[in-house]
Amino acid sequence: MVQALHIRVLLADDQAMVRQALRSALQDYPNIEVVGEASNGEEAVAAASKLFPSVIVMDISMSQMDGIVATRLIKAQHPQIAVIGLSVHRDHQVEAMQQAGAFEVLAKDKAVTELYSAVQRALASIQPVPSSGDTAVAA
Repeated sequence: MVQALHIRVLLADDQAMVRQALRSALQDYPNIEVVGEASNGEEAVAAASKLFPSVIVMDISMSQMDGIVATRLIKAQHPQIAVIGLSVHRDHQVEAMQQAGAFEVLAKDKAVTELYSAVQRALASIQPVPSSGDTAVAA
């Protein structure tokens, strides 16, 4: 029997209520652990290096450093981390977030219902499941 991959998630949003809603949306999945939260881009960059999440859920619009700059920095330092953007906008910011390295951008009003499947897709994009003929090598 194959066990589900353990997924470490960091939540980055300047609104505590949004972070709590995202945490609640993920808490019932046994293979997901929310390892930390950040309230701005600077905190997200620092937390990525300290907590080693598999996936970061990143709001685009935050103070001190926005999610676009934070995503660019995180992906440069940790290309193995998948970033999922969150936005209330559907404009150039979404495109900029994807160019910075975000796997995808979810509309904030749909994030709670779509987050788990987005996390699964993002993780699969950077850590493909080996086929039965492949041999896994420990890092």
